[in-house]
Amino acid sequence: MAAALAGGVAAAASGEHGNLLLAACGLIAAGLLRAAIQIAATDAGEVAAIEAKTGWRQRIYARVLVAAPGDRRMLGETVADAVDRIEDLGGFHARFLPQRRAAVLAPLVIAVAAAFGSWFAGAIMLATLLPFGLGMALAGTAAAKASSRQLDALSRLSGLFVDRVRALPVIVSFGAQERIGRHLADATREVAARTIDVLKIAFVSSAVIEFFAALSVALVALYCGFSLLGLLPFPVPETLTLGEALFVLVLAPEFYIPMRRLAAAYHDKQVGEAAAERLDNIAPASGSPAKTPVKGPPALRFEEVVIDYGETAIGPFTLNVAAGTSLALRGSTGIGKSSLLHALLGLAPVSEGRILVDGRHAAEVALSGNIGWAGQSVAFVPGTLADNIRIARPDADDAAVASAAQRAGLGPMIETRGAGMDLPLDHRGSGLSGGERRRVGIARVLLKDAPLWLLDEPTADLDAGSAADIAGILASATRGRTVLLVTHSAGLAAIADNEMVLL
Repeated sequence: MAAALAGGVAAAASGEHGNLLLAACGLIAAGLLRAAIQIAATDAGEVAAIEAKTGWRQRIYARVLVAAPGDRRMLGETVADAVDRIEDLGGFHARFLPQRRAAVLAPLVIAVAAAFGSWFAGAIMLATLLPFGLGMALAGTAAAKASSRQLDALSRLSGLFVDRVRALPVIVSFGAQERIGRHLADATREVAARTIDVLKIAFVSSAVIEFFAALSVALVALYCGFSLLGLLPFPVPETLTLGEALFVLVLAPEFYIPMRRLAAAYHDKQVGEAAAERLDNIAPASGSPAKTPVKGPPALRFEEVVIDYGETAIGPFTLNVAAGTSLALRGSTGIGKSSLLHALLGLAPVSEGRILVDGRHAAEVALSGNIGWAGQSVAFVPGTLADNIRIARPDADDAAVASAAQRAGLGPMIETRGAGMDLPLDHRGSGLSGGERRRVGIARVLLKDAPLWLLDEPTADLDAGSAADIAGILASATRGRTVLLVTHSAGLAAIADNEMVLL
């Protein structure tokens, strides 16, 4: 286009009408070709963005509804990342990446082309790249931090909103609408403030880049104009004609357009990279490494383990449980007995030390599905007694479920209620005594028949008779398994092979 325009002006000045018509046709052809290339480039960018977002959706959506052990992110925050952050990748792939390629190649091509008209003007263009690139780098560093903070605030606001909507009946019941409204208002103001910070940086960086681009074009224009007029204050080893000067002047703005477009798309880069970082935390690109299967009762070792909840840290703890043996943990309330069980499951933050299972780090061992758990409270789902026991092993048949119930000592209750294993229960386990609830938890462990048992105060708050019954059940059922038992009861601790008191 520059050559056609310069040639047309030169032909018009010299009265060469044939060359003028040829230049006009060339100008039209070049304009159409440029438009076609830009349309194709835009389409290619959109296709690349769609492919990238589709790939991320396939990685992320499978993880959204499955929280990793110890994950303290709100569900709403994860969902917001899975939906909004994936959309944030569109501009990065559709605009920034193509513009980055253009910004690297196009200025060099244009500078070489301009050198055929004026090598000195081409040198001016290349020399002005340094302040231009420096301005973009400084603006990009500030924008990256601001964009990351903005996305953090947006995700927290989304998570807070979704989780509060889920808990709306409870909020209304306790009359906490005003307090929750203030929380949401504070989170909204934080998002607004951080968005303003991003916009400030974007406007300032755009102004700086536009200033350098205008200054650079002005330098080329001054050189060409003064060269044609013969008013340059310094000698140069070239003499420009009207056509050559116009050719260089038309190319000068084009030299900076790819970089100005890149600067305009730089916000897409910062948002896209921050979004990709958050998404990678949900579903790492490398995926989860294959875990070592548990082939039998495992050996456990806690080495100088410190559990840090932020405001409170407990430990260090060092203990060993040989394969196929049981260890009872005793100690005062709050010393960290239950936290050790949670740390083994990945549900408590371990800041120091390590937990080994059969000599391997606990995170490298496939513990899921190989643990029988009986905690201080027993969760229920609406359904029958059989349904609530079968939670431990959904594929268990009726006979196995009934056998586990009998072994857990639920036989007398089943006989007196009349409904048998079809006894209806709500989500609170209404109608069951404290001892019966604990027996349901024990029945689940028995049905699971896992090689590793974690028992957290299975007889707490029970009368002496019920506690003794459950202790007797566990004494026979735990033989040959690895058992970590947390209790305050000396009687229950006596069924274990070893006992350790935490101080």
